Amino acid sequence: MAKKAPRRTAERILEVTLELFNRFGEPNVSTTLISAELGISPGNLYYHYPAKDELINSLFDRYERSLNELLNASDGVRNVEDAWFFMHTLFELIWQYRFLYRDLNDLLSKNRRLETHFQWVLKNKTRSVKALLDGMGRSGALKIDSREVEATATSMVVVLTYWLSYEYVRDPRRALEPESAQAALLRGAHHVLNLLTPYLEPGQRTHLLSLVGAYSPQG
Repeated sequence: MAKKAPRRTAERILEVTLELFNRFGEPNVSTTLISAELGISPGNLYYHYPAKDELINSLFDRYERSLNELLNASDGVRNVEDAWFFMHTLFELIWQYRFLYRDLNDLLSKNRRLETHFQWVLKNKTRSVKALLDGMGRSGALKIDSREVEATATSMVVVLTYWLSYEYVRDPRRALEPESAQAALLRGAHHVLNLLTPYLEPGQRTHLLSLVGAYSPQG
């Protein structure tokens, strides 16, 4: 049992760090605050994570693994309902690691590893959205000119990536609080998929509107 203690401590450190980063923003959370919140000495924290960047990178690695697994599911999207739940699940993951998006520019400016890896995140998101468009096209749910796919996919990824920033600017005091999560994620899914409206088959367009009405009447 004693051999497992360090692993449990390391795990707990990441859990608490994620909570604090999400709540206060990464720039506002010091390793001293993290150790105090955990009730451990700074030395114990440094034993597991010798620098704050190691905490950030470890959390990002977890996010990236979960993201890549989820993005692979885009191959199975065939209609608006599939796309709605895929996007909502994607937004839930982004919310879980929202500090990365809240503080994205600051993090990229000072962390070379994140700068490099987040470029891959954008590429993987774009690849995934293109697969979604392809699957919906082959099933007859939408019809889009091949020359419009790249721009449409990019626009969807931009909204997906910066939606929480928009929510934060819109309501800085409450946007990133847990009680605001569901409404923010539903709005995000709605606005990403709204970019497909010009290309949707009429029945699918109607269904998208019904999903928006059912799940996010607040718009």
